[in-house]
Amino acid sequence: MLDPVLIVELAVLGLATGFLAGLLGIGGGMLLVPFLTYILGGQQVAPDLAVKMAIATSMATIMFTSISSVRAHHKRGAVQWDIVKRLAPGIVLGGMVASLGVFALLKGSFLAIFFGLFVSFSATQMFLDKKPAPSRQMPGGAGQVAAGGVIGFLSGLVGAGGGFVSVPFMTWCNVPIHHAVATSAALGFPIALANVVGYVASGFSVANLPPASLGYVWLPALAVIATCSVLTAPLGAKAAHSLPVKQLKRVFASLLFGLAAYMFWKGITAA
Repeated sequence: MLDPVLIVELAVLGLATGFLAGLLGIGGGMLLVPFLTYILGGQQVAPDLAVKMAIATSMATIMFTSISSVRAHHKRGAVQWDIVKRLAPGIVLGGMVASLGVFALLKGSFLAIFFGLFVSFSATQMFLDKKPAPSRQMPGGAGQVAAGGVIGFLSGLVGAGGGFVSVPFMTWCNVPIHHAVATSAALGFPIALANVVGYVASGFSVANLPPASLGYVWLPALAVIATCSVLTAPLGAKAAHSLPVKQLKRVFASLLFGLAAYMFWKGITAA
């Protein structure tokens, strides 16, 4: 039985991440991982294991927020399904490689520092709002499969829906920001599904997992966060279409800078 205070904390986290998933196309993982790391630490989970479980549980919630937010974006005609179809095969392959193999071999402290480094880089690119060359377009079929592989692999290491890579990548290729956010939301489901299968399989025999865990996935947190996040994801998607492009990018970047700093600290102290 979960403590009522813990349930409230997870519910608030779910409401916030659902809104951000719809608003920014990031699947909520950039917010969830630091907070779940903190909450799991409060449940007496070892720091190294807490980071891994936070990443896996965060990714599992994206299966639900992605469906909720993409429906809202699709109604507005913002999802570019041709891009989704070309990126998805590489995403599934990259995610499986990360979650089934590399994730289990790496220490949680390294994953936390890697999370901070990569998110800082993504935030800087978005904050500077660099303009892509006017002639630049999305690569061909093989190029998009390769790009999907990178997105899926990196997402598997940090527990995010891929928006922190796919949104900057698509805007760099002159996809309008609102379409990039909507398309990223649609990519969240194949990213999450492929990685969660890997997290469950690779974490099955891990010792000292908290009660009600399925591999590295902490089921109580998944249930509460997913239930709440699907309520607010459509609201975030609606807001995404009313905000100016530069403001949307700055919101995205500012959020990521703060969370990257926290995960740096967790990685260094857990090492």
